[in-house]
Amino acid sequence: MAQSKTQRRTKIRRRIRGRLAGTTGRPRLSIFRSNKDIYAQIIDDSRGVTVCAASSREDGIESVTDNKVAKAGLVGKKIAEKALAAGISAVVFDRGGYLYHGRVKSLADGAREGGLQF
Repeated sequence: MAQSKTQRRTKIRRRIRGRLAGTTGRPRLSIFRSNKDIYAQIIDDSRGVTVCAASSREDGIESVTDNKVAKAGLVGKKIAEKALAAGISAVVFDRGGYLYHGRVKSLADGAREGGLQF
């Protein structure tokens, strides 16, 4: 029987999470992409704490009338700004089971432009 999109993504996501984990020195940049918005969190898995988060629903990004790919780039820059303010310069990138393409790639490029290293 064929898998649904959600089941396939969950399977890929578990496989990715089995290989990588965020530490205090190098936390994990996790992405969630809905149909309308995109969310990013920086997570320290050793302590089980979300250090900072950004989304396309925040003020300043939500009002931009560009397409979703452009908004994802702005979210990447915003999460990088918050991470640098929290003293984080290097992260492990967790694409969350999504293809590294479109909005996910745009967010990653925005985070790199903002100063994060991964």
